[in-house]
Amino acid sequence: MNPRKNLRAIYLSAIISALPFSAIAGEQYIDKTGFAISGYDTVAYFDLNQNNVGTAQPTGIPGKSDITAEYNGVNWAFSTTGNRDRFLADPTKYAPLYDGHCAYGMSLGGKVPANPNLWRIVDNQLYLNITKTVVGLWEKDVPGNIVKAEANWPTRESKPASTNKIPEFSSTAPEQ
Repeated sequence: MNPRKNLRAIYLSAIISALPFSAIAGEQYIDKTGFAISGYDTVAYFDLNQNNVGTAQPTGIPGKSDITAEYNGVNWAFSTTGNRDRFLADPTKYAPLYDGHCAYGMSLGGKVPANPNLWRIVDNQLYLNITKTVVGLWEKDVPGNIVKAEANWPTRESKPASTNKIPEFSSTAPEQ
């Protein structure tokens, strides 16, 4: 192979691998609600006051069944039409990373569901986790866990979405 073509291939590979993985969407996790992130409003997280690491985040905001949009092959619910419109203008900005699967689980190479009330925004990206115990593990090294999760994501992204239930969580969202 031509050495210049080989360098070009390596260069392009490096650029592609540096792209945010949320731009490459796989199968979104959905639970029995039939909605992404259990019917919670993904845009609303960006308007909530985020608590410091080590303290619980505010509860997510349930979406409404009559304010919805489709993205990544599933329905998303929103609490306001304004939030729906913000989402539709830039879904990759608001959709949780790893297609709504647990960020810490992805750092370990697993594709497991996530609880929409166990969240954190880091560098303008929404991350969800599965249990309070897992949040504690995630928060011991958020930057390191993100690096690990992003290294695992390219080989897990195309795998089917988790079909497991979210432990210790049941959604009544979206609201009527």
